[in-house]
Amino acid sequence: MCRSIKTLRPPFTDEVTEEDIRAAALQYVRKISGFRAPAAHNAEAFDRAVEEITRASTALLASLQVRGSATG
Repeated sequence: MCRSIKTLRPPFTDEVTEEDIRAAALQYVRKISGFRAPAAHNAEAFDRAVEEITRASTALLASLQVRGSATG
């Protein structure tokens, strides 16, 4: 599932932007909802899911400790 979403943590990616995280969240929501772009009556739920997943992903990446890294 979602094979096109790239890993967003070192050593796979050195610099991750909020845009990178949001793009991954959008891909995920598209995949699980089955909609590339939601109909108007689903847009709010779709957008809310993208934002919530972006926040959760940002928190996850900030709290990960990668063994063998200079900072972890």
